[in-house]
Amino acid sequence: MHTDQAHRSRAFNHVLGNTAAAMLGTSFLWFGVIFWAYLETRSVLATSVMNGAYMLGMALLGVPFGTLLDRHRKHVVMMGSAAATTVFYLAAGAVLLLVPRNLLTDLTRPWFWLFTGLALLGSMAAVIRGIALSTTVTMLVESDRRANANGKVGAVNGVTMLVTGVLSGLAMGQLGIGWVTVIGIAVVVASLLHLALIRIPEPTIVHAEGAQRSVDFRGAWLAVVAVPGLFGLIVFSTFNNFLAGVFMGLLDPYGLELVSVEAWGLLFGLSSVGVILGGAIIARNGLGKNPLRAFLLACLGIWVVSATFTLRDSVVLLTVGVFGYMVITPFIEAAEQTLLQRVVPFEKQGRVFGFAQAVEISAAPVSAFVIGPLAEFWLIPYAESPEGRADWGWLLGDGDGRGIALVFVLVSVVGLILTAAAFLTRSYRLLSDTYATSDVNEGVADSA
Repeated sequence: MHTDQAHRSRAFNHVLGNTAAAMLGTSFLWFGVIFWAYLETRSVLATSVMNGAYMLGMALLGVPFGTLLDRHRKHVVMMGSAAATTVFYLAAGAVLLLVPRNLLTDLTRPWFWLFTGLALLGSMAAVIRGIALSTTVTMLVESDRRANANGKVGAVNGVTMLVTGVLSGLAMGQLGIGWVTVIGIAVVVASLLHLALIRIPEPTIVHAEGAQRSVDFRGAWLAVVAVPGLFGLIVFSTFNNFLAGVFMGLLDPYGLELVSVEAWGLLFGLSSVGVILGGAIIARNGLGKNPLRAFLLACLGIWVVSATFTLRDSVVLLTVGVFGYMVITPFIEAAEQTLLQRVVPFEKQGRVFGFAQAVEISAAPVSAFVIGPLAEFWLIPYAESPEGRADWGWLLGDGDGRGIALVFVLVSVVGLILTAAAFLTRSYRLLSDTYATSDVNEGVADSA
């Protein structure tokens, strides 16, 4: 048994490391494309549309990707994901190489959208890796160590963010989008080759009953409603992801208004040490007896940070706020994953993780698509006008980015109210009781 556990542990570490490498390549390239798009066009609308499209793609593909994972071996699906990412990135590189730069950066022509769209599709193809990783925690890690494993995942994600944040900004500033694309492709290809060598032990039952259709929305829905209180958690997370849409659409433009692209990449990357710290705390100490309580407390912390880090036009305040946001984020992600890994049967987890992702993330593209135009055409001009400064100067101070700051504050106040109310709901009580009284996947790791 000890040998089996050691084998599963090695397999999990290999999968975790390979997924980190894949996400390193995709994040490096996507961050670089976002930086490049804003610096070339100076359009908040363009970056909001790009980030909103990314979140929308994640929402639309959650259930199809989850169904694939429930119907096929995890390794096969991950290999297909890595191959698709490679193909799309190579196509994006070809566009970058063949299209003259003055045409590529013209938003009225198709080339800008073709290049960014291919980069988006490559990044989207890698999304399934995150869902697969969550299911492999259930498959390869004992029940009482899953929260710690999820913390380890968070810490590794933090390392990935640190490296990509720093290197994307520096690479864009010093090397340009061409070399950023080449480096991203090279890392993705290397992760594909390494993945082909990994052997993942899986339980005997690898095909979920009732998952014969290629996109099993009904099966995903039935698996969710079968767990008392779980749908309430997903609904709450959906509201919480409105903030993610705001961050996706406006954080990079806000940071780039205050500092250079190299400095912003360095600042954002170093702030990602917070994710490592948060993940390390969870890996060492777990999440306590009730991960749902930890989840909501972390959400409260996120809203407090987002309400305050832009109150003044200050690089120091921005750095502290982004760092605080990074420290708290792993607690939210690990808590939800730990809950699902305990209360949802393993053979249905791909669809449930995919369904949760689809519903929760659906809020982010809505807010990104709405907030981008709203900020660019109304809030930013209003906040920078004499009237806006008179109305909000007492709270937001003076300087650049006051319109963006106003958006963060307004959204955060709503989030604080909703999160506080969630502690009083029936769903909170039901899901807490379900987690405390049963583990439907006890022994799954032993059968791998």
